[in-house]
Amino acid sequence: MNIAVIFAGGSGSRMHTKSRPKQFLNLHGKPILLYTIELFEEHPLVDAVVCVCIAEWIPRLRTMLAKHDIRKVVDVVPGGATGQESIFRGLCAAESYVSGLGASDARHVVMIHDGVRPLIDEATITANICKVEECGSCITCVPAIETVLVGEDDGSIHIPPRAKCMMARAPQSFWLDEILAAHRRSIAEGHTAFIDSCSMMHHYGYPLHTVTGPMENIKITTPTDYYVLRAMIEVRENQQIFGI
Repeated sequence: MNIAVIFAGGSGSRMHTKSRPKQFLNLHGKPILLYTIELFEEHPLVDAVVCVCIAEWIPRLRTMLAKHDIRKVVDVVPGGATGQESIFRGLCAAESYVSGLGASDARHVVMIHDGVRPLIDEATITANICKVEECGSCITCVPAIETVLVGEDDGSIHIPPRAKCMMARAPQSFWLDEILAAHRRSIAEGHTAFIDSCSMMHHYGYPLHTVTGPMENIKITTPTDYYVLRAMIEVRENQQIFGI
C-alpha cells in the first residue's frame, strides 16, 4: 500500500496573513492545500492520504474535502508542537489505518509531503514509490543552481563542488515501519528537533537515495512564493485549455 502523509500543521508566520494559515489561502477559489491533496488523490498508485492539520482548522478541512469529493483521505489529525511531532502523528495515523485493514504485517510506502508544495507532478510521485520499493528510501531533490557555502565552527567557509550539491525537497519517502522506528527512537532519546525526515533517517544510519524532481516544486512560504504559484497554476491551466 502507498500512503501519503500531507503535513499542513504550520501557521505560516512568514506569509504575514492575518485571516488564515497559508495552506488555506485561496487561489482561483481553491485553497493551496487542496491543490496538493488533489495530486495524490488523482494518482493511480496512491491508495490513501492522511492529512495533519492545525486543530482548529480541521472542521474547515473536512468540509473542503467533502465539497470537492476527495475520497482517498482516510484520516485528518491535529498537528503537534513541532513539525517533527506533527509528522509523527500523521505516521501513527497511517499505521492505525493499515492495521485496521488487517495489513499491518505487510510493508507500506509512505510519502511525507508539505501541504504547501502544490507544484509536484505525477511522475515525481511515481518515482518516489518505485525508488522506495527498489532501495528503501527516496528523497526528492533538485540540483543546486547557486554556489553552496558551508560555515565551519572556526568561522571559515567550505565550498563543496556545486555539481555534487542537491537541495532536498518533498516528498521524502520511506517504508512506513522504518520511518516510524526512527521517530520512536528519536523520542526515546530526546532528539525532537530534526528539521526534516531525511535528516532523522540519516542520523540513525539509514541509507538515503534520491530522485530529481521539478524545479518548480517550491514551498509556498512567502508572499513572493504565492505569486510564483499563481503564475505557474495559470500556465498549467492554459496548457490544458489550449494544448500548449
